[in-house]
Amino acid sequence: MSWHKQKIQLKSTDQVDKMQASAEVLASVFLEVRKAVVPGVTTKALDDSIEAMIRDAGCVPSFKGYHGFPGSACISVNEEVVHGIPSERRLVDGDIVGIDIGLIKDDWHADSAESLPVGEIGAEAAKLLRVTEECLRRAIAAIEPGKRISAIGIAVENHARENGFSVVESLVGHGIGRDLHEDPQVPNFRCFTMPDPVMEEGLVIAIEPMINCGTKRVVTARDDWTIFTADRRLSAHFEHTVAVTADGPLVMTERDSGIATL
Repeated sequence: MSWHKQKIQLKSTDQVDKMQASAEVLASVFLEVRKAVVPGVTTKALDDSIEAMIRDAGCVPSFKGYHGFPGSACISVNEEVVHGIPSERRLVDGDIVGIDIGLIKDDWHADSAESLPVGEIGAEAAKLLRVTEECLRRAIAAIEPGKRISAIGIAVENHARENGFSVVESLVGHGIGRDLHEDPQVPNFRCFTMPDPVMEEGLVIAIEPMINCGTKRVVTARDDWTIFTADRRLSAHFEHTVAVTADGPLVMTERDSGIATL
């Protein structure tokens, strides 16, 4: 996590509209991905399908080749928090799988993620998915021009802890626009050492709580990409690209109702 001086790029109304077009394509991809997550499918087959849908829509996968990442999506299973590399691993009944996808349309990025059940899952996994999506919804509800970024992390951490879960603190959300990762950094937890800018109209951020059943500590695998929980307990990840407007948050990557409802 880099705690550098932040340079925030606010977007004009026209730029937000262009980002919304990217986000709508991404939302449509997720609706199809949900249908494909079934026992027996490999994570590489999912990734191949995701890449095909993105390119068929005239867009480019944001992640493909990003710092050398080999896939078009990060696909993380069970104790894998984020950045899982697509492979020949087959999903089995009872798994949970986090799918993180970014795409570029007309030079503008959109980024989103959701964690999905594979077949029938256990009670703990089901609660984790529900609470993690609720954390994201509460984070979005905390957005308001004039409030500070820290309101987002406070909302996430409060809800996670109330439900007996922990929040990953070594990874954060981010600004987004012409670049996949822009300032500001967006913590999912109370943080007193990072910049805490005021949210202004035109700010576009990717909010992405990563919530664990056990410890908040994470470890990086030997592939230098996959991040998993130190205690190997389950983790879930949800993300939306959100614009700050005069009327409050605009959830750009919104699709039909997911796992949680508030």
